[in-house]
Amino acid sequence: MDTWIKHPNSLSLEKTFRFESFIKAIEFMKRASIDIDTLNHHPEWTNVYNKVTITLRTHDAGNVVTDLDYRLADLLDVIYKEFEI
Repeated sequence: MDTWIKHPNSLSLEKTFRFESFIKAIEFMKRASIDIDTLNHHPEWTNVYNKVTITLRTHDAGNVVTDLDYRLADLLDVIYKEFEI
């Protein structure tokens, strides 16, 4: 969890995950999407080649970081371990 950047005023958590290839980055997004949908908490994320940048905040709570964001961050860290270079 300490590798996530917490932006001032608790407005968001952000992390960039790096992969060995574009395909692995997309596979991570596809794998994570299953658990993300189950949790019903969808991140803002972008993919540029072998990087996936994820921003977490809870829109329903006024666009601030909540426990749900921390739960999703922890989950994404666990999934990333399956893909680490």
